[in-house]
Amino acid sequence: MTDVGRHPRIKLYTLSEVVGIKGYVGNFEVKILKRARYVDEKECTSCGECAKVCPVVRPDEFNLGLSSRKAIYSPFPQAVPAAYVINVNECLGHNPVVCAKCVEACDKKCINFHMSDQEILEEVGSIVVATGLEAYDPRELDEYGYTRFENVLTSLEFERLVNAGGPTRGELIRPKDRKKPRSVGFVQCVGSRSARKGASYCSNICCMNTIKSTLVLKEHDPDLEIKVFYIDIRAFGKGFEDLYARSRRLGVHYLRGLPGTVEETPEGSLRVAVENTATGKLEIHHLDMLVLALGVKPAPSTQRLQEMLGLQLTPDGFFLEAHPKLLPVDAATRGVFYAGCAEGPKDIKESVTQASAAAARAIRLMHRGEITTEPITSEVVAEHCKSCGKCAEVCPYNAITVDVKKKTPAVVNQAACAGCGTCAAECRFGAIIMNHFTDGQITGQIEAMLEENPSEKILTFACNWCSYAGADYAGVSRLQYPSNVRLIRTMCSGRVDEKFIWHGFRKGAPVILVSGCHIGDCHYIDANHWTEKRVARLHKRMEKMGLRPERLQLAWISAAEGVRFAQVMKDMEALRRSVTREEIQETIRILEEAKKG
Repeated sequence: MTDVGRHPRIKLYTLSEVVGIKGYVGNFEVKILKRARYVDEKECTSCGECAKVCPVVRPDEFNLGLSSRKAIYSPFPQAVPAAYVINVNECLGHNPVVCAKCVEACDKKCINFHMSDQEILEEVGSIVVATGLEAYDPRELDEYGYTRFENVLTSLEFERLVNAGGPTRGELIRPKDRKKPRSVGFVQCVGSRSARKGASYCSNICCMNTIKSTLVLKEHDPDLEIKVFYIDIRAFGKGFEDLYARSRRLGVHYLRGLPGTVEETPEGSLRVAVENTATGKLEIHHLDMLVLALGVKPAPSTQRLQEMLGLQLTPDGFFLEAHPKLLPVDAATRGVFYAGCAEGPKDIKESVTQASAAAARAIRLMHRGEITTEPITSEVVAEHCKSCGKCAEVCPYNAITVDVKKKTPAVVNQAACAGCGTCAAECRFGAIIMNHFTDGQITGQIEAMLEENPSEKILTFACNWCSYAGADYAGVSRLQYPSNVRLIRTMCSGRVDEKFIWHGFRKGAPVILVSGCHIGDCHYIDANHWTEKRVARLHKRMEKMGLRPERLQLAWISAAEGVRFAQVMKDMEALRRSVTREEIQETIRILEEAKKG
């Protein structure tokens, strides 16, 4: 952080918040709200004289309330910039001045109560999202007595207690009576791996954090009794298993099973009841302290940032990468990259690795000074555009702008457009052309595929990234599926226009399948949501026209689901055989009459 603060080409905004992001790759406009520090950060030398005279005492957030600070304080040791800050909501000397002792104590005259928040606009080419994480709050389900018993601590509070720069200068003491504990217990997976309490996913870092803590304690006091209550130990990183074995050799007891109840004795010790799943017996353990190894969850700012940038989230609430293997640090929105725990729980090594990768990806994108785009983008035919705004509504990248009030034609930003084709499929006036996936090209493929024996064909629209790749995977895996499947590749299932479906049925297709990425995994953020709505709309129209809605199927198939692709095609073949030639002819007649009408 110090190196960042000194770097001549890096702007570091502290006490700041991103409140708005507009634009596209290469041309992002970021609005930043910089909170007033009320101390001149360039002049302040962090001498601390102001804090000595401040009469306001508050719990120190950095030490998690285990120590106190003043209303004017340094947020944490080695803070950048090395300047004090005033919490104006706690200060007694701000409007009207009733204290101002810090002003008198400051020889450099750094304190200025007339400072105000600033709004800053920065133009950037790419964005790295590194929002970090938040620890699980054990007060949500107080099964271990965290709010009732002072000697029950979280892993973060324990870290501050044993830290040499912490409130006790590294000496481990019990908060209740400030005595040195003779026994310490650790409870794993607090807020993790449980749908009832916290999150169902593994938080990745808790096991090794506990193992590290046991080693630190044993180094300080080899005779200290330490017990770890766990579901299973996940020590999968380089050298992690060795650390686990070393902890056991030093005498740390690992018991498979989580505490059921925690009670406090009159002496302040803790009585912990645990079912040892290894022996199948209920055990009672008496401990002086209990440490809760907290799980992690996404940062509070995740949801808001996701809305600003149009990003995707996993079911766990973390940011979703464009591809877990090929693009592990890229967002679906071009020019946005992920680093650290924004994308999922990680330890320090993984976070640094991903940060390096994100920086490299951003440099690779920006070093030429200009952005190259894929030719698969949309174009608006101005003469046909009615300025209805539907294309702008469905675009997952906000690449289309249209002034509905002034009735000006829609404009496509080619740099922001990813070529999903959803806009072209939703445009009722044929005003949007998808380069390389034009209406004429797709209808031409439909006609060619159904030119001979159409009643024996299964017409399938497959998205490029998932279902088409799933079909390829089924092929290379030598999976058997009907040979009469005819695939039409589109970049996204969102490109499949209603008129393609009607054209296929008019040409004699007995059944039609639209397939794409699973909901939540779309490579174009949420374009497949519009596919789902479009197919539901088609089903209703088919019912009204007297056509069997099940002849149009929608299936979500990922690139790794070759087996599922084969099974879906077998099901489609069974459905095709249930469609008679008379039904196909009747369908063609109904659709031709509807077209003329």
